[in-house]
Amino acid sequence: MLKPAPRSRGFVRAALVCGFAVLCCHVAAPATAVDIALPELGDTSSAYVSPQQERRIGQAWLRMFRSQVRTVSDPLLEDYLEHVVFDLAAHSQLSDAHLTVVVVDNPTINAFAVPGGVVGIHDGLLLYAKHEDELASVIGHELAHLSQRHFARSVEEAKRNAVPNMLALLTSLVIAATAGGDAGMAAITTSQAAIQQQQLRFSRSHEREADRIGMLTLVNAGYDANGMPRMFSRMLESMRYNTRRPPEFLLSHPVTESRVADAQNRARNYPDQGRQDSEDFGLMQARVQVGFDETPGYSIKRFRAEIEKDGGLAIGNVYGLVLALTRANELEAARNELSPLLKNYPGNIAFTLAASDIDVASGRAADAVSRLRKLLALNPDNRPLSMSYADALLKTGDAKTAERVLVSQSKLHPDDPQVWYALAETHGLAGNIVDVHRARAEYFILNGALDRAERQLGYALDLADGNFHTSASVQARIADIQEMRQEIDL
Repeated sequence: MLKPAPRSRGFVRAALVCGFAVLCCHVAAPATAVDIALPELGDTSSAYVSPQQERRIGQAWLRMFRSQVRTVSDPLLEDYLEHVVFDLAAHSQLSDAHLTVVVVDNPTINAFAVPGGVVGIHDGLLLYAKHEDELASVIGHELAHLSQRHFARSVEEAKRNAVPNMLALLTSLVIAATAGGDAGMAAITTSQAAIQQQQLRFSRSHEREADRIGMLTLVNAGYDANGMPRMFSRMLESMRYNTRRPPEFLLSHPVTESRVADAQNRARNYPDQGRQDSEDFGLMQARVQVGFDETPGYSIKRFRAEIEKDGGLAIGNVYGLVLALTRANELEAARNELSPLLKNYPGNIAFTLAASDIDVASGRAADAVSRLRKLLALNPDNRPLSMSYADALLKTGDAKTAERVLVSQSKLHPDDPQVWYALAETHGLAGNIVDVHRARAEYFILNGALDRAERQLGYALDLADGNFHTSASVQARIADIQEMRQEIDL
């Protein structure tokens, strides 16, 4: 990482340190109510923040965000959402498609795009979207704000507010991701939150532009343009039943009947070409639903009722039932429900992972290893398969092979905290203690715990005494941490 110029370091420090001080007042309560939230972010103009600076800001903010917010640790769900984001980005007007996707464990409707290429999605968004094009419309809209540099243009209109606007934009997302219920309402009504909500609002012209370009991205990626007005209508309808306070989406975006009508009229200019929902969309909806349900028993009742209504035609409901039965440790029933899916969709990764989970839970980890190895041969380095494969290998006592699998994944996905978490444990079981500390350090860095990361590297340095190559690598990483700390003064 290049050492930033004094001006850029000061800007990053001001934006993030001030933002951190504000957000600490508001993150005490976890989300308990389902609100409508869709903060949108652009970036700052090159005149005030260069692309290199905003990249550092985005990554520094992401570390701060992860330290405050519960994110999803589900490689299968993350892999699916990354596919949707990158597919849309490839058909968007983004000049730099280098993006980092973070999935937030929160039942609210929310997606955001932070200057520097960070795209965030609350997994609850999948439960509100009835079709995949509706999910894609929200993400496409956010990517349009990035590609059109809407925050940059807002800063140009209010030069003196550049730093306050940036910190408000960044910290408000932490509030949205962590506050809910009465505590969330109290936080939003404080003076700081009121200022942040005011600063979050994009001009109506920016919203119209993001709608227009987002819809174009949607169509270019092969989705139905009507997905956008349908999603807007669903959000507007949800607002009518929320009498406690206006949803976050409407606090930051003026969604009105006229805006929905504009989107409907614009969609008529495109052919009804929308592709069918992918199999994975329904599967991921079921996966998220099982995660949010209070008990596996509740999920079992839910999905059995849905299967009775549709006759089992929606494979997502059958898959959800399999997951719920597995969680309830009703393994034989889960295996019976899964068997037809495996027969009809032999190469489906989600079903294979479900089968391997049942194998492991049944004490048959060797069967899981064999099953996963076969599908990995057809899908080399697939992250969900590789992570489950490594876990199954550990269950059989083969830590060395698991270590090799996860080292490969750490090179392919160096920004994934869970890869480093799993790798640290695996290094330990393989007897590689120096690399235990190095992997832990990477995990802590990605989660904003720089002091803890530096301590881990100190332990690694002590153990690597005499190994010049390892010592030099560890010392270089310590220097990286010190530079990160200088940037944000944490």
